[in-house]
Amino acid sequence: MPVDLKEIASIAGMSGLYRIISPSRNGIVVEALDEKANRFVAQAKHRISLLSEISIYQDDSEETIPLARVFELIREKHGEAVSITNKSSNAELTSFMESVVPNYDRERVYMSDIKKLSGWYNIVSKFVPFTEAENTTTAEAEAPGAETEPVAAEPEIKAKKAKKSSE
Repeated sequence: MPVDLKEIASIAGMSGLYRIISPSRNGIVVEALDEKANRFVAQAKHRISLLSEISIYQDDSEETIPLARVFELIREKHGEAVSITNKSSNAELTSFMESVVPNYDRERVYMSDIKKLSGWYNIVSKFVPFTEAENTTTAEAEAPGAETEPVAAEPEIKAKKAKKSSE
């Protein structure tokens, strides 16, 4: 995954995104993903949604695409920041979404969702590091002769896992 969204959350009724720092007696300590990086305790009364658990509906009613994958697609097509804002027209929002996920479900993905998606992407791309290592692995797998490469790469992956577990 190019970006790790496990610790990034959205809190209902509050703008922006938040990094989960640690649990506390009354809730969880979060830090705002902005220049100020204010910390506070988000209590149980706040509705907190982890970005790693959010997906975009697709035309096939049983399929969704994880938000991390959508962010990867946005990065490939639009770079570090997107020009879509809350004030963009519905046509601009629709064309943006179609350029990223052409088969998104137009009945269940609302314009407000697309606005949130673009805003969240701008915040995440600024404050959460994208990893490029997996992109090169994907590019190698898609190269001609890829049928033999995964077999050769498999021992390296096992070796890396063994090193991590011994540390």
